[in-house]
Amino acid sequence: MDIEQKIRIVKEVGEEVVTEQDLRELFESKKHPVAYDGFEPSGTIHLGQGIMRAININKITSTGIKFKMLVADWHGWANNKLGGDLDKIQIAGKYMIEVWKSCGMELDNVEFIWGNDMVTSRDYWKTVMRIARESTVKRIMRCGQIMGRKESDVLSAAQILYPCMQCADIFHLKADITQLGMDQRKVNMLAREVGPKLGLWKPVVVSHHMLMGLGMPSSNEKDAAERAIELKMSKSKPDTAIFMTDSEEDIKRKIKKAYCPEKQTEENPIIEYAKYVIFERFNTMKIERPEKFGGNLEFSSYNDLEQSFSKGELHPMDLKASTAFYINELIKPVRKHFETNSRARELLEQVKGFEITR
Repeated sequence: MDIEQKIRIVKEVGEEVVTEQDLRELFESKKHPVAYDGFEPSGTIHLGQGIMRAININKITSTGIKFKMLVADWHGWANNKLGGDLDKIQIAGKYMIEVWKSCGMELDNVEFIWGNDMVTSRDYWKTVMRIARESTVKRIMRCGQIMGRKESDVLSAAQILYPCMQCADIFHLKADITQLGMDQRKVNMLAREVGPKLGLWKPVVVSHHMLMGLGMPSSNEKDAAERAIELKMSKSKPDTAIFMTDSEEDIKRKIKKAYCPEKQTEENPIIEYAKYVIFERFNTMKIERPEKFGGNLEFSSYNDLEQSFSKGELHPMDLKASTAFYINELIKPVRKHFETNSRARELLEQVKGFEITR
């Protein structure tokens, strides 16, 4: 695979790449660059965190990039996830890894690293301190967005420390690329600014699209990162999220009542699931409908489906029914894993019993 092909694949994952030239130079200088993502274990995992994350990582590693997944348990502790109970957070982390094992993530080039192990390093905390010394409180407060917090929120001292930790993660893991969601953009840009000041490197920032929740979006005008946060699928709104062990009945029910305005392709969650999930895993998407409504349709590309929908040739209810079918097909292996693997089943039952805290 040549460098231009690699860049094209990374740009398929990244809604934004900062910068393409830095990425090109990285591929020119390293055969196996390192990318990382960190995740707070905070409850059951949804479609965007599960299937879509696996799709993106598989694309990234196909270019020769090695991927490090940080189980950010101490970060979740600092952010008061699951009531600030570190033991519960770590159980949720183990559960999330079980999901990825069963949803098609190619793990040969993926390494899972626990924050709990990193924090035993004096060098890690030294990097945290150096980043903190180079940053103003105001700048760190603006990074509160990465935790799902607003600048106006009252934060604990631990939450103020969090962005410095996340920035330090990049350098401690020797990550050339930060490959996180658009909601994490601010701290990744901080890393690009502070890295050279500390005699370190400037990581390439690849910010992936965040899958929408199923509800109707508000009309608020915000910047790209804020809008992504507002629209994203969230476990705190369980009826607008598809979870990785949802039953077929749950999937059908949630999608049936989802926001899907006729002919509208922008900010339409059902259209998004076709684009970012279904056509990434299936070569075609079949729409079954009675002859009196035009008979069955079959699309071999997302663009064809989008055009048909925007012209009104495909009704939202028919698209929803097909979407529910394909999403269920993708989740079936995960459900089976948690039904047949006793360790995975025990982890899931424990996590289901945890009270989710913001």
